[in-house]
Amino acid sequence: MVSISEPAQEHFSKLLSQQTEGTNIRVFVVSPGTSKAECGVSYCPPEAVETTDIRLNFNGFDAVIDAESAPYLEEAEIDFVTDQMGSQLTLKAPNAKAKKIADDAPIIDRINYFIESEINPQLASHGGNVMLVEITEDGNAILQFGGGCNGCSMVDVTLKDGIEKQLLEQFAGEIKGVKDATEHEAGEHSYY
Repeated sequence: MVSISEPAQEHFSKLLSQQTEGTNIRVFVVSPGTSKAECGVSYCPPEAVETTDIRLNFNGFDAVIDAESAPYLEEAEIDFVTDQMGSQLTLKAPNAKAKKIADDAPIIDRINYFIESEINPQLASHGGNVMLVEITEDGNAILQFGGGCNGCSMVDVTLKDGIEKQLLEQFAGEIKGVKDATEHEAGEHSYY
C-alpha cells in the first residue's frame, strides 16, 4: 500500500525518538477521491489509533492509515531526499484524487478515473473541472465543464487540443471523440 524508503524510515525513526514512547506516524488523505485531495503525514500517539486503522510495520515504527484513506494510498511512496537545496520529505500518492480501478473496469469508470486523476488536477489550477456525462452509442464522450471553465472563451481549445487528445490516446479504439455537453445538447448554453 504505502512504501517508505530507507532514508525516510531513518528520518521518521529520528523524529519519533524525540516523541512519547509508542508514537508512530499517520499517513492520511484529506478530501480523498476529489480534485482537492491532499496527502499528509503526522505523529500518531498510541491513544489516537482507531480499531479500524491499518498498521504497516516499518523499521522501528508503524505507519497508521485510516480506513477511508487506505484505498487512495495504493501505490503511495514516501521518500526523504537530500540535494544541494537541503533535505525534504516527499509523498507521492497517484491515487489520492481517485481510487485506483482495475484495467478491465467498464469504460465509463476508467474514463472517470482518468479525468479525476489526470485532467481535473490540470484544470484546477485555473479553478475549473470537468465531468463525464455519458458515452454516446456512436462512441463520443460527452463532458460537462464546471467551475472556472464554465463560460470560458478557451473551453473549445481546452477540449479539443487538451482533453480530447489525452482521452483519445488513453482510450484508443474505445471512444471516437469528445464533445462538450453544451455542444451535444442543441439549444443549451453553459451560461445565461
